[in-house]
This record gives sequence, structure tokens and C-alpha cells, in this order.
Amino acid sequence: MMIIEVKVPSPGESISQVTVANWLVADGSFVTKDMEVAELESDKATLPLIAPESGKIKIIVDAGNNVAIGATACTIDDSVKEIIKQEEPQKVEQAKVKQEIKQVVTKPEIEINDEIKITPLAQKMMFENNLNADDIILGSRKITSKDVENIIANKSLHHDKTIINRSEERIAMSSLRKKLSERLVAVKNQTAMLTTFNEVDLTEIISIRNRYKDEFFKNHGVKLGFMSFFAKATAISLKLFPVVNSKIENDEFIFPSYVDLGIAVQTDKGLMVPILRNADISPIFELEKSIFNLAEKARKRRISLEEMEGGTFTITNGGVFGSLLSTPILNPPQSAILGMHNIIERPVAINGKVEIRPMMYIALSYDHRILDGKDSVLFLKKIKEFIENPNLILNNGNDSIDYQLGL
Repeated sequence: MMIIEVKVPSPGESISQVTVANWLVADGSFVTKDMEVAELESDKATLPLIAPESGKIKIIVDAGNNVAIGATACTIDDSVKEIIKQEEPQKVEQAKVKQEIKQVVTKPEIEINDEIKITPLAQKMMFENNLNADDIILGSRKITSKDVENIIANKSLHHDKTIINRSEERIAMSSLRKKLSERLVAVKNQTAMLTTFNEVDLTEIISIRNRYKDEFFKNHGVKLGFMSFFAKATAISLKLFPVVNSKIENDEFIFPSYVDLGIAVQTDKGLMVPILRNADISPIFELEKSIFNLAEKARKRRISLEEMEGGTFTITNGGVFGSLLSTPILNPPQSAILGMHNIIERPVAINGKVEIRPMMYIALSYDHRILDGKDSVLFLKKIKEFIENPNLILNNGNDSIDYQLGL
């Protein structure tokens, strides 16, 4: 039995301090081992502070303050055992209310005085809406459920007209949001960003997905989605157009020999971009599993900075929120980003005939300092070609679909 100091973990080599964004437990409360007790924010990510043991917590660093990596954020007294909670008063009160309502309903008629009588249904409605006989009638007669309904309706209208909330709430920006804001402004000021668009027919990809999705889930425990196909098509296209995979560093162009794809993931703490390492040589089933696992870690704030650093290209999918068309913003120092969108069935011309096809608009934003218009347009057309002809993704037909899907 001892006092345990809970140190601030390091989110990455380049981070020297973090901000205690929020304590998830009250000072002096009992916490259990492996419980999330606080949220820590750096300028790159949000990470949890985990209780190493069970016991009574004492908060050392208040929310909103900065704290150095390795410093003590709180202590835990593991000699304190959890106190069994008594039944909550609210639950007792709710049970009492239910019992009173039950008693009201079972009585054939309830008398308020010698002159006013209330039917059981009216009494129940009055009780539930905090009304009494004076609210309903001035005089001597029997109160019915219709009387109560009229008063409730008028009371609601009066409430809506008189109570208008015009207050404002001020919330401090998190470190992550501040850094993101700075980066977004920097993109506009420090790059020559342009966007080119195309559309892609997903008929073949949807057919493959429907054909293999059950077997894929049985073998790998994750659903077969569309992102893995786009990731594979993009990775192969980047090898064919290495300038799209490049970046500027000082006065030099850097051309990586590898493809590390960033996949944008929306979390409750903002946008995070986990990295798929060596996506160009990874089969589709490995990409799909990595996308799922990294996205889950990001949403649960279990992802490390190492898993979000060093990408050479990014894919973002606004289609999951219903976006039909958008201009994705660059993720510097990368030279380009691919935007996926919503799948919409619409009429298209196929061999001189009008057919209904599942179509998606795709967008490529790029830094015109690095890419010319020709390369950006041809790169996006190559992705379109791979998606509409999935057999081309399989190393020009040398790999079977079973190999790519791990079946």
C-alpha cells in the first residue's frame, strides 16, 4: 500500500510538454486500474492519462494547465478501497412517483373538496405536468382530461413565447485545434493549391465487394469496404507518378521510394491521419485491416504520434458524411491529397445508352509549385481507371483476387 505518482507519458520525441485538457474524474474520487482519468493534448494529438492502479486520486495539475513530459499529474492512494454506493435518491424518488401514479390510477375518483371532483385520468395528467385544481378551473364543477389537455397546450405555447435563450458560451480552443488552425492558414499562405476533379463508376468494385464480403468478414473479422480499394489504386498510381508522392524541403525536391498513405479519420477530438506504411506493396486485405485498426485506435485516443507521422500522401472521405463534392485541403509537406465523396446512383451514357450507375466524384488538390496540371489530371485519371477496372489493381493480373483479399 502506497501513494503512486502518475507521470505524464511522452506522445513523441519532439514533444516536451502537453496540456491537461480535461479531468474525467473528480478530485478525491475512487478510480480503478486502467481507467482513463484525464485527457492530455499536444499540438499534434490527444492522448489519455491512464490510472496504473485502483485507489483514491489526488489531482496535482489543474485542467487547462501545461505540464512537462514525465512530471506528476496526479497521485493514487492504493490503500483506499471503493465505497459501495447507496441507492441514488433520484431512483428512490422515481420509484415513489411511479407508486403515487399507480395509486392515483387505481382510485375510482379523487375528491379535492366538497365541490370539485377530478376523474382518475385527469388527476394523473395533472400530477405528471405539475398542475393543481386552481390551474385548471375557477369555480365549482368536475375537472375532466379535456380541461387538463387545454391548459397544458396553452402552457406550452406561453412557455415557447416567453422563454428565449440568447446567451453566448465561450470555450477555450484546445491545443490541437489551435495547431490545426495555424496549419490550415499556412496551407493557404505557403502553397499554390489547386484542385482538379473527375468521376468514377463503382459498379465493378461494388460487385466484388458484394461477392466476397461475407467470406472476407469470416476470414478477417472486419468488413470489406471501399477505402482499401482506393488506397491500393492510389498507392499504385503514386508509383507511376512519383512527383505526386514528393515534397519540397528547402530548395530541393524529395522523392520517397516508398508510399505511406495517410487516411483521414474524424474523431470527437478532431481530425486525425493514421499512416498505412508501404501501402504500395500491401495486399488489399492488409490495407483493410490496418485502416480499421488504426481508425479504432484514433477514435479511442489510443494512437501514438509515430502512427501518424511521415505520410507521403493523404486520402480523405467526405462521403461518409454525405458530401457530394468538396475541395480537400493539403496536408503539408505533402504535395497532394485525394478527396472521396458520396456514392450516388445517377444516369450516365454507356456505349450510347443511358444507364443508372453508382457514381462518385473524386477530387485531387495539389501544390502547383510541385505538380503541373498535366501530372495531376493524369494521376487522377489513373485512379479512376484502376477503380473502374479492378483487375488492373492486381499487379496487371499477376495476383488473384483471392490473394489480394486474403481468402
